[in-house]
Amino acid sequence: MFRCHGQEFRVDYVPGESNTTMFGGNSNWRGPIWLPVNYLLIEALERYHYFYGDTLRVECPTGSGRWMNLNEVARELSRRLVRLFLPDLHQRRPYQGDAAQAVPDDRDRLLFHEYFHGDTGAGLGASHQTGWTSLVAHCLEHTVRDKK
Repeated sequence: MFRCHGQEFRVDYVPGESNTTMFGGNSNWRGPIWLPVNYLLIEALERYHYFYGDTLRVECPTGSGRWMNLNEVARELSRRLVRLFLPDLHQRRPYQGDAAQAVPDDRDRLLFHEYFHGDTGAGLGASHQTGWTSLVAHCLEHTVRDKK
């Protein structure tokens, strides 16, 4: 928080749609889950693990008491991204949010949203981002390979 001339300015965590018009209002740069940034982070963690090996360990998630090497952290982040698209016990996928699937037969035709709510995983923004959001397929490949 910053006070200047009787006004208060602050940057708050907003997990989904923007609550201000500052910097253009709704924007995938405001903190929700955005696949390209997460994908690049995963790639960087894998490369740093290649250099540091198992000797560099970090707590993941912060405050959990679980220590992992950078490759394990990359795998964890990858699994979290994949879970946005996987059905739960009620056949709901987190990216769907509270919206019901329009046609039951469409349950396996997934929408690739522009970005996702940081707390719930609900898809936000445009729902046809088959470019960058399809990077989740690479994460899914790693997740499946890790289970073998």
